[in-house]
Amino acid sequence: MLISILSWLLALLLLLAVLGIASLMLATLWIAAKAQRLVPPVGKFVEIDGNRIHYVDVGEGRPIVFLHGLGAQLHHFRHTLFGHFGPGYRLIALDRPGSGYSVRANGATGRLPEQAELVRRFIEKLGLERPLVVGHSLGGAITLTLAVEHPEAISGVALLAPLTHLETRTRLRFDLLYIPSRLQRWIMAYTVAIPLSLRYARPTMEFIFTPQAFPTDYMVDGGGWLGLRPAHFQATSADVVAVEQDLGRIELRYGEIAMPVGILFGTADRVIDIRTHGEPMQDKIAGLDFEPVDGVGHMPQFVEPRWVIDFIERIAARAFASPQPHDNFNEPTG
Repeated sequence: MLISILSWLLALLLLLAVLGIASLMLATLWIAAKAQRLVPPVGKFVEIDGNRIHYVDVGEGRPIVFLHGLGAQLHHFRHTLFGHFGPGYRLIALDRPGSGYSVRANGATGRLPEQAELVRRFIEKLGLERPLVVGHSLGGAITLTLAVEHPEAISGVALLAPLTHLETRTRLRFDLLYIPSRLQRWIMAYTVAIPLSLRYARPTMEFIFTPQAFPTDYMVDGGGWLGLRPAHFQATSADVVAVEQDLGRIELRYGEIAMPVGILFGTADRVIDIRTHGEPMQDKIAGLDFEPVDGVGHMPQFVEPRWVIDFIERIAARAFASPQPHDNFNEPTG
C-alpha cells in the first residue's frame, strides 16, 4: 500500500514538473512573439561567414559604424541619434550577431577577436572606406579590439561608456548571465530566463539608466522588447562568458593604437565605472580625447544625445581630416 502511494506521489510530482516546464516554455514563446510584433525588423540583412546581420544604413557621406553594448541592439543608436546628425555622414548601425534580428553562425563563440573580425568583414562587404567606429559599453571593447587587430580597416574610434579593462567586479554584476555551458544557456533561455527577465525588466532598466529616469518609450522605440527572446538571451550570456577570455590580452595593446580615439563617459555610471574603465585610458592611448560628463549614467545617447553627437562629430573631424584612398560612398555591394 505504502509503495503504491509513493508511486502515485512521484508520478504526480513528475506531472507537475512537466506542466511547470511546459508553462514556462509557452510563456517564453508568447513573450518572444509579442516582442517581434512590437519591434519588427527595420533594416536590411547581409550574410557574412554564416552570420545573418541586420543593419540600418542612412545618409550619404563619410561612414560611421555603430556597435551596441551587451544585450542591446541597433535601436540604441537609430532611435536616439540618427535623426539629429547633420548632413555629410553615412550612418550604419548593426545588430551584433545573436542580438536584435542578427543571427549568430553555428559554432560562433562571441569572443572579442571573432566579433571584431566580423565587423571588419561587414565594413568590407558594404564597401565602406575606413569608417569611424562608435562603440557603446561592450561594443567599446569590440571596437578597441578592432582598432588593435585591424587598424587598416578604420579611421578612428569614438567610445561611449566603454568596457576597457578586465575586472572581477564587472562579471559579478552579470553573474546570472555567466553560463559557460551552451546546453544550460539553451535550457535557461527556453524556460525561466525570459519570464524572469520580463518580471524584472523595469528594475533592471532603472539600474542601467540611473541616475537618469528610465525612458517611457525605451521598450518599443528603444528596442527593449527584443532582449526578451531566447536567442537574444543566449547571445548575451555567450558575450558575458567570452569577454574574460580576451579582454585582459587586448588591454595590454592599447598603446599600439595610433588613430584618433575619443571616450565620452558619464561620471555617475553605475554599470561601468569611469575610474576603472575611463580615466586610466588617458595614460594608454596617445592623443586620447577624454570627455567626462558630470552626473550622467551608462546611457548618454538616450539622455544627452546632442552632447554625444557633438562628441562623435569632433572625433570624426579628426579621423577624416586626411583624404582617404579610394573614397567610396556608394550603396552596399553585398
